[in-house]
Amino acid sequence: MKSLKEQTIAKIEESRQANPAFMEAVDDIIVQAKAFQQGAYAIGPGEKVPDFVLPNQQGKLTSLVDLLAKGPLVVTFYRGSWCPYCNLQLRALQARLGEIHALGAELVAISPQVPDGSMKKNEISEMDFVVLSDQDAKVASLYGVAWKVPEYLVEHMRVDRQLDLGAINNGNGSVLPIPATFVIGRDGVVTWRYVDVDYRTRSEPNDIIEALQKLS
Repeated sequence: MKSLKEQTIAKIEESRQANPAFMEAVDDIIVQAKAFQQGAYAIGPGEKVPDFVLPNQQGKLTSLVDLLAKGPLVVTFYRGSWCPYCNLQLRALQARLGEIHALGAELVAISPQVPDGSMKKNEISEMDFVVLSDQDAKVASLYGVAWKVPEYLVEHMRVDRQLDLGAINNGNGSVLPIPATFVIGRDGVVTWRYVDVDYRTRSEPNDIIEALQKLS
């Protein structure tokens, strides 16, 4: 089976062949974003994470405190069910969920997507982990992974992909989380993280599981 990195590289190349001019512009944006150190202020290992209370897909409020009471957490921020790279990542994590649970941990996926009827029907909603909605990206901001998307990308999503992020995210049409994953101990302290402003790259499940093994 191909690793997540191999799958995402294949997806990037597929997109590059379909729309080379757009992908070249994305490359430039990512270089600029990294130059401005987007993601440099994300919570790091040894730091305690702030609490949050967010609704799940049924609108029920879920708190970090309650989740940590059950054991360590893998918290991953993703852009939404409309993002093919997010779907690749979460499918890869779903495939390893048994190993995550065997280490006493839970997986929590957070996006700005509004928890309405359409969200309940998408692929991510059918997966066996906690999915929470951070509609105004406040929690992403607290964790240092909120990113104001360049207008070029917003326009691409609106015109080329016909995505109304304002409607999908209940008003927030330009701030999305940087793809980021945190491994958090029961004490609320980060023991491992992966943060990259390039939305086309994600943490490998193997690295997450290795971090949980060290924690246990």
